[in-house]
Amino acid sequence: MNFITISEMIGTGGEKIARELARKLNYNFVGDEEVLATASSRGLISGIKKLEERPFSLMDRIFSERPKIYLDKWHAVIYELAKEGDTVFCGGGAQILLQAFECAFHVLIVGSKEARIKRIMEEQQVDKELAEKIILASDQNKKSFMRFAFNEDWLDWKLYDLIINTDKLSVASAVSVVMEGAMANEIKACGLNSVRLLERLSITRRVEAALLEAGMLSPHIFYELDDDNVLRIYGVVYSPGDKEEVEKILYNLSGINRIKNELRVFPGSAE
Repeated sequence: MNFITISEMIGTGGEKIARELARKLNYNFVGDEEVLATASSRGLISGIKKLEERPFSLMDRIFSERPKIYLDKWHAVIYELAKEGDTVFCGGGAQILLQAFECAFHVLIVGSKEARIKRIMEEQQVDKELAEKIILASDQNKKSFMRFAFNEDWLDWKLYDLIINTDKLSVASAVSVVMEGAMANEIKACGLNSVRLLERLSITRRVEAALLEAGMLSPHIFYELDDDNVLRIYGVVYSPGDKEEVEKILYNLSGINRIKNELRVFPGSAE
């Protein structure tokens, strides 16, 4: 099992490269629409079309748990989709989420401003002024999203194994370059340990999202998932009802075989 992540500057043909790559390799293709469709079918995310195109406001980030809940669910779905086998991911932060996996090959597609403007004018049938604004808005939104979601600069070369400038390259040529790199002997296939890690990452993200959404996650509550998918919850709550509520919230999460509720009740103020 292998993963290829494709990140792109808008107007560089990155999504076309990713789709053609998936077709030629017979890999699954996962873009934002696929992530959202999967999340929606599982009742995780609704009401947004594309996460990174709608960066949360400063007030949301300071006073609301909503952004963190969405991010946890988004990440959980990417891990779940990765478990399904050989996949080309396009966008969505997969280059960060799968950074620790040796079986993942990370690619950034870039281009000059002039070439990007020309491509957008041709593909979207807009004038030069509007093409420039589309590029500026996309670059700013991606920068904002990646900084908020991962505290990373999405154009940091250290995040990628290969960077391709498509100013002079066709989609077919770029695909050939990526395939040669991704199929190199140094890129190891994922083993069972990687699949297990993906499952654990997905579950822990969904646990955090569920507790956040219910308003029950606090600095005094901790959780660990063991190798048998037994979830241990421990720490301090301030009423027997809270102890029961935490377990009730997590009881029906898929992937968890059993819950060990070791929360201690400490009567008094949560302050």
